[in-house]
Amino acid sequence: MNTKDLIEKSKSGDRKAQQQLYKRLSAPMMGVCLRYMKSQQDAEDVLLEAFYKVFKNLNRFTYENDNAFFGWVKRIMVNEALMKLRRNKEIQILSINEDLDKEIDVSPLSQLQTNDLLKLIRSIPVGYRTVFNLYEVEGYSHQEISEQLGVSVGTSKSQLFKAKKLLREMLDEKKEDYGS
Repeated sequence: MNTKDLIEKSKSGDRKAQQQLYKRLSAPMMGVCLRYMKSQQDAEDVLLEAFYKVFKNLNRFTYENDNAFFGWVKRIMVNEALMKLRRNKEIQILSINEDLDKEIDVSPLSQLQTNDLLKLIRSIPVGYRTVFNLYEVEGYSHQEISEQLGVSVGTSKSQLFKAKKLLREMLDEKKEDYGS
């Protein structure tokens, strides 16, 4: 069954259609949740809460195409992850660094396997990780990030800079560990 039909049936309360929609989207959406949350359990909690909101608000969604639907669901996942971080007071925005104009080269990131990259990103402080994901992965602007997180644009830029710097340092250490 195509996504549009699953959405329409899900809107009318068809549990099998909802289950199929969940199965179709749960793996990629779990990846989104894992990028923001430190633990698997927290990511699973976010996933379930977000899917609850997806199905609760499905009647408000007007289907245009599969990509628009995927984007809508993904936005709910990101927002739910941010809400959980805020509730747990995990987003700690650190001081602004004057070195913001320097660009940090993180090109070796592309050489890592997805799981290795996810582990690296999940290991950096939550403020850095959140801004890094919102900017580099989700494509938000610093202005949008500042509005989402309730911080200044400068703080968003600082967090991104520090995230990239820390990831670069971790990559350098990893390279040394492997003797390359």
